Amino acid sequence: MLTAIMFAIFFLLIFINLPVAFSLGIAAIIVLLLDSGWSSLGLLPSIMYSSISSFTLLAIPFFVLAGVIMGYSGISNRLIDFAYLAFGHRKNGIVIVTIVAAFFFSAISGSGPATVAAMGAILIPALVKNGFKAHSASALVASSGSLGIILPPSIAFIVFGVIASDFISISIGRLFIAGIVPGILLALSLLIASMIVNKKNQQLQRENEEIAITVEKARGVEVLKAFLKASLGLLIPVIILGGIYSGIFTPTEAAVVAVFYSLVVGFFFYRELKFQHIPKILVDASVQSAVIMLIIGVASLFSYIITTQKIAASLTSTILQLTTNPLILLLLVAVILFIVGAFIDTISAFYIFIPLLMPVLLEVGVDPTTIGVMMTVGLAIGLFTPPVGLNLFVASGISGVSSESIVRGIGPYLIASILVLLLVMYFPAISNTLPNLLGV
Repeated sequence: MLTAIMFAIFFLLIFINLPVAFSLGIAAIIVLLLDSGWSSLGLLPSIMYSSISSFTLLAIPFFVLAGVIMGYSGISNRLIDFAYLAFGHRKNGIVIVTIVAAFFFSAISGSGPATVAAMGAILIPALVKNGFKAHSASALVASSGSLGIILPPSIAFIVFGVIASDFISISIGRLFIAGIVPGILLALSLLIASMIVNKKNQQLQRENEEIAITVEKARGVEVLKAFLKASLGLLIPVIILGGIYSGIFTPTEAAVVAVFYSLVVGFFFYRELKFQHIPKILVDASVQSAVIMLIIGVASLFSYIITTQKIAASLTSTILQLTTNPLILLLLVAVILFIVGAFIDTISAFYIFIPLLMPVLLEVGVDPTTIGVMMTVGLAIGLFTPPVGLNLFVASGISGVSSESIVRGIGPYLIASILVLLLVMYFPAISNTLPNLLGV
């Protein structure tokens, strides 16, 4: 009964547009009061503090700081310039540029909204000039930004690894490597979907006697120069993954290395980073990190109640009485993730549903790496799914197009992403082959 009350209060507060962090906290506190009275409030500081004091989670504020520094260093502009010179002249060139730029920057930022913010101001106007409707261009950028939490270094994988450690040992490094192939598949699927959309746009242009902007093919030396300028940014994920895989440093230490590397690149190579930017960078990174840590803290209250009330054990027993077929269970989890991802952010969803779903999936023999990648891909789709898709709101703020209008353009990208989710679910080799080959 207490569980039902907690979830009912949570979704009611979400429905009336209260921020997720407050909805989680209020629902958990009310249930604690109903269960143990006012004395239970003394548990709140210790529960929340213990949830955010993990050494592994220390990687999050450092990766956030590194991402903000990169934004001020001009790395995103150089990545887009390289992609534009390399692919802009091709048929569907602007579409390829968008996906390639999203792929590269996702592998640097580890965040979906950060990827959209970095690319949107440049690519949304470029897409519109090349025949895309404003809402369709915004939808493409918002959906491609979902790569940010799948490709390493992914903040989502860090959080998953921390929570999943209560059930089974799995390294953050393995999760990072496991996200590479699914990330590539998602990028390709979005590319195909956007080409189909662009083909329809071109047909409309011909009917209206409009001609899209054409780009002359760049010379090889120009492409090489652009690549060299962008190469310092492209080296960041290589350094991070290479250091983790070789055992030189942990994911948390890798985040610190990323910060110092970004500072060196910004100050001494690109020279776009100035000392007067530092206060603004620290404020931006602190605010973003504080929001994430607040969500983790209050979500841990939710997770604590799920554990102490033995909800996970009861749910596991109930579900396994209905079916032990892993194919059916995976489909059920996919549906849950799709619905949940449309309402709450990835971190909150992990803290709520990993304790509930992980025991069930492990019981029927689903690989833990597959579980991590599957849940992350499923919740990545939620980043551009209404009503609470963060990427939609970021793209809306950049383009000036309402999020309701952008929703009209996400259909093809949503279908493409769901197909990738199904592939990841039912073919574990997609997630496991690369980390197994590397021995992670």
